[in-house]
Amino acid sequence: MLIRKLADCDLFTAGDGTLLRELLHPDKQPIQLRYSLAHATVPVGQTSTPHALRTSEVYYVLQGQGEMHIDDEIRTVSTGDAVYIPPNARQYIQNCGSEPLAFLCIVDPAWRKEDETVFVDTVFADTVSADIEANVL
Repeated sequence: MLIRKLADCDLFTAGDGTLLRELLHPDKQPIQLRYSLAHATVPVGQTSTPHALRTSEVYYVLQGQGEMHIDDEIRTVSTGDAVYIPPNARQYIQNCGSEPLAFLCIVDPAWRKEDETVFVDTVFADTVSADIEANVL
């Protein structure tokens, strides 16, 4: 039996800028599983970086309120919502609430770096430029 406690999982910043803790991944634990499961957080007022996966993904919102962007669609999401993100869809999520936006990410087949494309477009270019100038990156 494998039980993973969220608090015991390492916290890191994912390629899309979310704060992530990987709970289950078939390449990192001795499990037979097609998908990966992670816990993500977007702080108040923050937005994840637009990205796309070659695989399908599901977000299940645990806490907070946000605005989900998938290709040309925009919808408000909140606690208890499940969001299906099709393969190759350009996606990002913005925290529009007053508390951290927390959600589970299920990627099938399991997430791999080579399956993800992170976009830097004009909406985020100014922030990235400012960070480079301030030697933050």
